[in-house]
Amino acid sequence: MKYLVIVAHPDDEVLGCGGSMAKWSNEGFEVNVLIMAEGSTSRDKVRDRDTKQDELSRLAQSAGEASKILGTQSVKLLDYPDNRMDSLDLLDVVKTIEDYIEKLQPEVVITHHLGDLNIDHQIIHQAVMTACRPVPGQSVKCILAFEIPSATEWNSPTCDNAFMPTWFEDITDTLTLKSKALKAYEPEMREWPHARSIDAVKHLARWRGASVSFEAAEAFMLLRKIK
Repeated sequence: MKYLVIVAHPDDEVLGCGGSMAKWSNEGFEVNVLIMAEGSTSRDKVRDRDTKQDELSRLAQSAGEASKILGTQSVKLLDYPDNRMDSLDLLDVVKTIEDYIEKLQPEVVITHHLGDLNIDHQIIHQAVMTACRPVPGQSVKCILAFEIPSATEWNSPTCDNAFMPTWFEDITDTLTLKSKALKAYEPEMREWPHARSIDAVKHLARWRGASVSFEAAEAFMLLRKIK
């Protein structure tokens, strides 16, 4: 079984499904990560990668460290503009994802929930669903969407954008690895009681676990399953 996690920013992969990634890796499955946007330049009024090289290098190093902790096969960072992906042609984003799917031939793709507040998350979700359309020869047979603390729960709640999990992964044995991987992204994390603090992430895992009688879990929405 091959898994491909496709996310917008460095740290999204760990926040969304780091415990599951470690679990799948420990079970002998191949897990690859594709990070689309560089995750830094949105903090300035004008995008200027040259002034952010140190920070971008640090993020790349953090992604590599997190990947080693979780046991993933590979992590690839691209340089799409952070929090400006709505300024791009969706087709270009789709084609990039299609290229990686063609290269890696994953059976399971995991990505963002469409209802997230973050615009990049929404764009990546749309691009993934387009790239994974069930045409003849498509390797992807299962698509899952995860939740991201401080993005999924912060959007305006409507009946058509709610995150309603239908798939739970038991991460009782790998929550510690998820927490360790998040520490590799320490500059991106916040202090409790911020939703994107390590304590908050642990509490969410405990709650998702308790809802299905596990010590800890990560929750997903099943978007498509072909058997």
